[in-house]
Amino acid sequence: MAQERRDRGGRDRDRDADDGFVDKLVHINRVAKVVKGGRRFGFAALVVVGDQKGRVGFGHGKAREVPEAIRKATESAKRDMIFVPLRSGRTLHHDVEGRWGAGKVLLRTAKAGTGIIAGGPMRAVFETLGMHDVVAKSLGSSNPYNMVRATFEALKGQMHPKDVAAQRGIKYSTLQARRGAAATADE
Repeated sequence: MAQERRDRGGRDRDRDADDGFVDKLVHINRVAKVVKGGRRFGFAALVVVGDQKGRVGFGHGKAREVPEAIRKATESAKRDMIFVPLRSGRTLHHDVEGRWGAGKVLLRTAKAGTGIIAGGPMRAVFETLGMHDVVAKSLGSSNPYNMVRATFEALKGQMHPKDVAAQRGIKYSTLQARRGAAATADE
């Protein structure tokens, strides 16, 4: 029996830790093991942790009690964090797709003031990452684990224009000039 808790301002949902990280509880799953004396319950938690400056990670923890599962998941998330380059500190540099299992997500850049247009698990990732403007769509499975992993796969594919210029062997200013010319041609 799966039990999903949504961000509605409750306890342990959105905490600002003393080390500068913000963690969000994405999903809690309650499982029951039937034994001779009855049922034994266990809990699995999915947590996303970020510094709201471009670093984000997710973790999974299992325990007999909810707080212990959340603590384990938070520690796991802090161990495996990634850095995502953001344009102007608010949005993505380019559109990108991510896939994990049956989960498929599409992330698109957005103009300033758009906000975060995304569903539950993806929204938690973007808020802890510190992204302010993005449009995201889940095209596959609605399983929170697959959605979070697919979002991370998409974010890992995000490249800064300086890295693209270095790979192509051209100057960063030349790449930016081409981008500006393409933008004015579209209008």
